Amino acid sequence: QVQLVESGGGLVQPGGSLRLSCAASGSIFSIHNMGWYRQAPGKQRDLVAAITSGDSTNYSDSVKGRFTISRDNAKNTVYLQMNSLKPEDTAVYFCFADLRVPWNPYSDYDYWGQGTQVTVSS
Repeated sequence: QVQLVESGGGLVQPGGSLRLSCAASGSIFSIHNMGWYRQAPGKQRDLVAAITSGDSTNYSDSVKGRFTISRDNAKNTVYLQMNSLKPEDTAVYFCFADLRVPWNPYSDYDYWGQGTQVTVSS
């Protein structure tokens, strides 16, 4: 019973900013990796950014310098600050978490959010 709920998507003009949030809730023992994938129509789902429990980060080349991923462990929440948005950033953004549950705290489980639409258009 783990849920990941994204928020913060919407319509923004090119050059604008959005901040996505993803809060994990439920029976969680620990969260290891969290991050964001995105999928545009007709394209595969690609990694945008990820962050480990030790705050190491990984970004797609296409978003480096524009997006910043962070997490608040006390809130079980990961954020994606998106600046200087471009039309090609338009996609459904999916939050993911690699975590462990209290009934099996020795194996990682993958969970996904429902996706939030980001549209960059003038």
